[in-house]
Amino acid sequence: MKLFSPLTLGTLELPNRVVMAPLTRVRSGNAGIPGDLVVEHYRQRASLGLIVSEGTYPSHAGQGFPGQPGLVGAEQLAGWKRVTDAVHADGGRIVAQVMHAGRVTHPDTNGGYEVVAPSAIAIEGTTRTSTGKQPYPVPHALTTEELPGIIGEFVTASRKAIDVAGFDGVELHGANGYLLHEFLSPESNRREDAYGGSAEKRAQFVIELVTAVAAEVGSEKVGLRISPAHNIQDALETEAADVHATYGALVDALAPLGLAYLSVLHAEPTGALIQDLRSRFGGPVLINSGFGVITNREEAIAILEDGVGDAVVVGRPAIANPDLARRWQENLPENEPDPATFYSTGAEGYTDYPFYDGSADAN
Repeated sequence: MKLFSPLTLGTLELPNRVVMAPLTRVRSGNAGIPGDLVVEHYRQRASLGLIVSEGTYPSHAGQGFPGQPGLVGAEQLAGWKRVTDAVHADGGRIVAQVMHAGRVTHPDTNGGYEVVAPSAIAIEGTTRTSTGKQPYPVPHALTTEELPGIIGEFVTASRKAIDVAGFDGVELHGANGYLLHEFLSPESNRREDAYGGSAEKRAQFVIELVTAVAAEVGSEKVGLRISPAHNIQDALETEAADVHATYGALVDALAPLGLAYLSVLHAEPTGALIQDLRSRFGGPVLINSGFGVITNREEAIAILEDGVGDAVVVGRPAIANPDLARRWQENLPENEPDPATFYSTGAEGYTDYPFYDGSADAN
């Protein structure tokens, strides 16, 4: 089956096409330094075709969650080097997802830094901080002059992720309502300069950022994750024509770069939007079919056999089954994920899911 065949993504040769999604697990403590638990968690999953790390912040202001790891300080990078060394020692491949939370944070989370976004529009609701739940603040609207600095943070973090932390590449997080996605959404981006207004202008900042990172580390080591019309964290995209125009402009501009891949989170990957973007991108496209329903083995196989995408990105099955590639290839029973432990702090639900051993109680 195609799901278990090799795939080339830039400089990476994947032995199978089961990709571990970037999964927020908040196990890196107040200092954002990956420790022994994080090392073991990723090492266990080295048999997957590719591991995408949880979102890692490129600057302190970009931290979105307590316990989230960073790519800023020397100790953070050294912690990640232990992770990548362990994954590589077990034959795996791992890229760092570089994620700036934008307005999806609070000063009590990011160490007192100013919360930034394309426009001074707060998210409705509250966020969990180190001091408890707090309302989302009104962010500082980044000035045109400040944007190169944000791009520079991504460039620096991406270079350090590869050269210092030992990652095989980077995935730039342009999805799920965080900073890059905030520029793409007409609801979170109300700018009137060259980076707001039309679909093409809203795509411009992401285009410039991805282009800069690709120029720094090599396009063959860079992927981009998008989630068109995901409508999460108030980064709303509800007009189909505008969504198509925005992401079409983005993909058309990035296609000539020859990126390693485009990762797309969407509930209808077989639909006209995603398939048009895939055609226009021209390179490998990784499909994540959404949060609503857990992607199962049959769906993953169908995505590949029907030519919908080039690999399948999975989250919860990879959380619960460190040997997921083997279980799916051999059609073995699976462990069930425990949502109660997704965002806790210890080993439970993180490093204690068993590998398949042939026993009747493997479920």
